[in-house]
Amino acid sequence: MGLLKEFRDFALRGNVIDMAVGTIIGGAFQKIVNSVTNDLLLPPIGRALSMGGKAVNFKDMYQPLAEVPAALQGASLDVVQKAGIPVIAYGSFLQTTLDFLILALCIFLMVKLIQVAREKFEAKKADAPPSAPPADVALLTEIRDLLAKK
Repeated sequence: MGLLKEFRDFALRGNVIDMAVGTIIGGAFQKIVNSVTNDLLLPPIGRALSMGGKAVNFKDMYQPLAEVPAALQGASLDVVQKAGIPVIAYGSFLQTTLDFLILALCIFLMVKLIQVAREKFEAKKADAPPSAPPADVALLTEIRDLLAKK
């Protein structure tokens, strides 16, 4: 029974719950970043890098490590992989790297924003006049001062 109580105490600590909420929000945020990368950033970049009027699809950028049959020349990455041809999928790597960089930048900006807000809050708190001490502390201070005068 002691192990269950320890686990309950651990699981209900604020830090564990905060971490769980952060993980869930982070997963949802990753989907947003993937959408920004795949749907907003990569299509214009692919269009700018287009060859012969056809936009470059980063997911289909690969280097085969074996001979590709004539029927599969220029095929998508999925088709080539299903055919069992080993490839280096560098386009997928580029996309994942871009996803990471965008996510890291967003997290950096959020942390920076929180730091600035915290510093302003701390400065405002420091500028506030000190609150009056409790009545018993004020009385003891007064008694101390009277005794010091004698």
